[in-house]
Amino acid sequence: MGQNGTMKKVLVVEDELKIARLVRDYLAEAGFTVLEATDGPAALAMARNHKPDMILMDIGIPGIDGLDVTKALRATSSVPIIMLTARSEETDRVVGLELGADDYITKPFSPKELVARIKAVLRRAEATLGGGEVLRAGEVTIDLPKMKVTVGSRDVDLTATEFELLATLARNPGRIYTRAQLLDGLYGVSVESYERSVDAHIKNIRRKIEPDPRKPRYVLTVYGVGYKFADA
Repeated sequence: MGQNGTMKKVLVVEDELKIARLVRDYLAEAGFTVLEATDGPAALAMARNHKPDMILMDIGIPGIDGLDVTKALRATSSVPIIMLTARSEETDRVVGLELGADDYITKPFSPKELVARIKAVLRRAEATLGGGEVLRAGEVTIDLPKMKVTVGSRDVDLTATEFELLATLARNPGRIYTRAQLLDGLYGVSVESYERSVDAHIKNIRRKIEPDPRKPRYVLTVYGVGYKFADA
């Protein structure tokens, strides 16, 4: 249930009918309304017409692949997206995250883990982070309750995952976070995840907030360890 008591809508984009049926049944059992599409054009139409709360996107769908669908959606929408990938598609995972996907899960997967990951991403998407806290550093303003980021007078459109990562770092300027700590903070539990996914999200954040993403001023790399937010 969402905050207003309505069932959350999940769009499942999957052309393997056996997997689509399995996912649909588990999500329905977990209390979600399930929408389905089996190719890229149908996925785009469903996303635009039905405004799902979350999209579960297989990369290898016909018509337009999942990466191109994600890219098209991200031009106008910050709807949470979890990519479904085969274990061999490591490059696609990174590309998907860099295009703005919030998370990925590899096949074969445990349906229970899939439901848990969907719930985690949805929690981030609707989290209203406590208090009236507004963080400022240089030109960057992070309004936690409104989940809004501005650079100077320009509004910056971050995904829920990107926002949560940036807020975690900015709440404790100068503190060094390992990739594993950042992943644990995102999911609330230690998950078997792919630490390079953090790098992909950080790359997106830098592209959106840094004056020069190649020479970051705000989100700094601590080589061999992880990341920190500038403390001066």
